[in-house]
Amino acid sequence: MAAILREAGAVIVAVSGGVDSMTLASFAHRTLGRESARMVHAVSPAVPRAATARVKARGAVEGWRLELADAGEFADERYRANPVNRCYFCKSNLYGLLAAMPGDAVLSGANCDDLGDYRPGLEAAAENAVRHPYVEAGFAKADVRALARALDLPELAALPSSPCLSSRVETGLRIEPASLALIDDMEEWLKQTLAPQTVRCRLREQGVVIELDDDTIAGLTPDRRAGLIAGMRERRPDMPGGEIEIVAYRRGSAFVGARTRAQG
Repeated sequence: MAAILREAGAVIVAVSGGVDSMTLASFAHRTLGRESARMVHAVSPAVPRAATARVKARGAVEGWRLELADAGEFADERYRANPVNRCYFCKSNLYGLLAAMPGDAVLSGANCDDLGDYRPGLEAAAENAVRHPYVEAGFAKADVRALARALDLPELAALPSSPCLSSRVETGLRIEPASLALIDDMEEWLKQTLAPQTVRCRLREQGVVIELDDDTIAGLTPDRRAGLIAGMRERRPDMPGGEIEIVAYRRGSAFVGARTRAQG
């Protein structure tokens, strides 16, 4: 990894606030130094507030050369329409911005596990000559977490995966900042209330679906479920109408609507 970064020269690291990009940013800063490693965090309605706070806090502790930017995806109607390849338009805006900045290479935190998923953002990365040091080094997610522990960043090593808030909106439903703020608030409230390992607040055409990890689901009695739903309604009177379901977490379930509409 160190050799890959040194060969890259002066780098710009796209830092989302997740374990992959945060660990890469810390490693790049420690390996290349402040002058040769610049971190850029895109502040957006699609980024959880906790992620932005995490980036700022770690940057202050380590003395990163950190910049906050607006990638402009919310001015892109293709992104706002929320097609299946929404991530392509988001990353095109982000990487286009970063590629125009002075520097030798733009780096992402994509790892080898990501290559097996549907990741339209990787196409945008290729179009903007973005490099993926973890992929070049053969790192999977477990290796990234091991690197975080080696860097004495246990809180990052244990950080659950959490894609952008727009991934919670069913494909085909328009991306609205107010909806994303509601999602962020609900997920934070549920974290404080239940301390789940995984939580997703998903907006679907039929209503709201709360997804929780299996252990948390198993501990919910019918009365507890009813109390949670009432608490959510009370906390957010602007919650969309329709049913609120509480179900087991299923990866990629925001795409269900797109598949159903395509088949119907």
